[in-house]
Amino acid sequence: MLVTIDHWLSNVNRKLSMNCDDRPEDARISLVVIHSISLPAGEYGTGLVPTFFCNELDLKDHPYLQSLEGVRVAPHLYITRRGLVTQFVPFNLRAWHAGVSSFGPQAACNDFSIGVELEGTDQSSYTNSQYRKLCSILTALIVKYPSISLGRIVGHQEIAPLRKKDPGAGFDWERIYTEVVRHEDAIASRR
Repeated sequence: MLVTIDHWLSNVNRKLSMNCDDRPEDARISLVVIHSISLPAGEYGTGLVPTFFCNELDLKDHPYLQSLEGVRVAPHLYITRRGLVTQFVPFNLRAWHAGVSSFGPQAACNDFSIGVELEGTDQSSYTNSQYRKLCSILTALIVKYPSISLGRIVGHQEIAPLRKKDPGAGFDWERIYTEVVRHEDAIASRR
């Protein structure tokens, strides 16, 4: 998997969201934020998540969805339980995924981060397909944006701890770090 010159991943579905804008001129992409989402909560494979990120959600489809009225968010990427990837925002643009947030002394994480949503909940485990795809994506992002390192791949709960718990206790951070380190030789040779 590669990041193209126009800041899209190769070989993934594209569905452009308007829930983005320009990054500040001095912003350097240096953080990846992992999130989880399912619509309705805890239900998988409904197809509602992509429509939510593109402001196409019909709030009448389920009573739970009415709480999302007027919400305008989108990550850069979404990975389903089966490992299918959709990109909504090119990486050079600021996707609206993190909300009020900070990482160390830096506030407004949307300015300098890439958001990746996994189909799941903060109480669920994730699938092997999701982990394989996520590791491949993280490797490609580290190659393209060298300011991203293992220590700058975090969960939403780390940048907004009073508001968020995702991706949750079921997310295997050790597996991610081990797999990405295993790809370090590939990363070094592609830089």
